[in-house]
Amino acid sequence: MKELNNTSSSQTVAVVIVNYNGGACLQRCLTALSRQTRKPDRVLLVDNNSDNFSSDQLHAHFPQIEILALNENIGFAAANNRAISLLDDMEWVVLLNPDAYAEQDWLEKFLHGAYTHPDFQFFGCRMLATAENTLDGTGDVYHVSGASWRRDYGKPAVRRKQGDEIFAPSGAAALFRRQVYMEAGGMNEEFFCYMEDMDLGFRLKLLGYRCFYIADAVVVHEGAALVGANSDFQIYHGHRNLVWVYVMNMPSPWFWVYLPQHLLYNLASILLYVYQGKASVILRSKLDAIKGLGRAWQQRRQVQSKIKVDIGELRNSMAHGILAPYLNRYE
Repeated sequence: MKELNNTSSSQTVAVVIVNYNGGACLQRCLTALSRQTRKPDRVLLVDNNSDNFSSDQLHAHFPQIEILALNENIGFAAANNRAISLLDDMEWVVLLNPDAYAEQDWLEKFLHGAYTHPDFQFFGCRMLATAENTLDGTGDVYHVSGASWRRDYGKPAVRRKQGDEIFAPSGAAALFRRQVYMEAGGMNEEFFCYMEDMDLGFRLKLLGYRCFYIADAVVVHEGAALVGANSDFQIYHGHRNLVWVYVMNMPSPWFWVYLPQHLLYNLASILLYVYQGKASVILRSKLDAIKGLGRAWQQRRQVQSKIKVDIGELRNSMAHGILAPYLNRYE
C-alpha cells in the first residue's frame, strides 16, 4: 500500500459533489469521503438550493469541505461546471453523487489507476448496487442508435474484476484530468441533468481522449435515490437529451448510416412509455427534443469541427447489435 500512497499523493485532486435535497444520502456520502486512505486535497459541495439546507450545520460535522450554496437549482451540469471552474489549482477532479458511498481506498485506487494508465485522461470506477452482490455498473456503453446504458447493471458483483477501456464513465463517480474537462467545454448546461455525462464523454472521445475502467476503485451507488427510478423527471430529461447527444456528437457518415436505428429507438421508447401510462411525459420529451434541434445542430457544427479521433476507431468503441437496446443490453 506504500507504493499506492506515493503515486497518489503526488497528484492534486478535488472531489465535487452536486447536491439537491440529498439529506441522509449526503451525510453518508460525506462520512465515507472523510474516511478515505488518500484524503482529497479539496472537497467542494455545490448545493442547488435544497430545502432546509444549512451550511453551518454541515460544516459542524464536516469542517474540511467547501460549500457553494446557490439560490436556485441550476442543474447537475451547470453546478459541476461552476465548481470545476473554481478548482484551477487541481490536476484532477472527481465527480461524486450524494447517493454514492466510496469504499475507504476508493480515491487512492482511482488515482493509482490514473497514474498507471497515462494514455487515458478520464476514468470510471466499479459501482455496486445496494442490493447484495449486485453491480450498478462498470462504465457506460454507447450504442450506435443513440441508446446508452451502464455496463453490467444488475449483474453479479463477481463480474469485471479487471480494468479495461470503456466509452465513458457514469457521472455518479468519475475522475477527469481537469485540463481535458475544460478543453471539452465541460458539461452541456442545456441538458440540466441526465445524459450530460455521456455527452461530455462523447466529446472527449471525439477530441482523441480515452476512458478507462478502474476495477478496484469501488463505490456503492443507490441509483435514482434522489429523484426516483423511472420518474417523470428522469424520463423527460433522459429521453430528450439522448436525441441531442446523438445529433451533436455522432460524426458523419455514421450519423446518416445509423439514423434509421436512432429513429427506431425513439419510436420504441415512445411506444413503451405510452404502454406504461407515461404518454404525456415521453411525448413532451420528444417534442422538446425536436424543438431544440436547431440549437443542437449549431452545436454539432462546433463539435464536429474539432474532431481529432479516427472515426472508424470511434465506431468500433460503440455497441452495435441491432437488438441490444431492446433486450438485455449485452455488448
